[in-house]
Amino acid sequence: APYRDCSRAVGAPDVSSPGVNYVSLGDGGSIVLRFVDNSLTGSGDPDNDLWIFEIGPDVEDTFVWISGNGIDWSSVGKVTGSTRGIDIDAFGFGLGQYFSYVRLLDDTNEGDQSGSTVGADIDAVGAISSAPPVSVPEPATLLLMLTGAGASLWSRRRRG
Repeated sequence: APYRDCSRAVGAPDVSSPGVNYVSLGDGGSIVLRFVDNSLTGSGDPDNDLWIFEIGPDVEDTFVWISGNGIDWSSVGKVTGSTRGIDIDAFGFGLGQYFSYVRLLDDTNEGDQSGSTVGADIDAVGAISSAPPVSVPEPATLLLMLTGAGASLWSRRRRG
């Protein structure tokens, strides 16, 4: 239970602090994190733009996706455990694209398959190339907005 608290994967890396300061994904498990104070963007150079801080006794690989809206996802490969970075420019993303969400998925073929912290153990995720946050409605809010727009159009057609 103490390894399932998703909030332990946000903020600055703090593995050296006492207590459980990371989230364990579990074998094949995943987590979606949202940047609220900034947005991930490409840097326009070959430097890493996104960093994944994976800790623990096993070095476990993690698949990584990014999204601007929490609905449409783009794979940016995988990190091979420990502290690793990803250059999102290498996947065709540049300075004018902004991402608020990161989804991480444990590679079930890596690491031990038993114990209390099976799967990748995520201490932090950092957007190194970043910009001010882009205002993107939450997926549920977006669905409500679209449903309302559809109902409004249907109502107008019915009256006509």
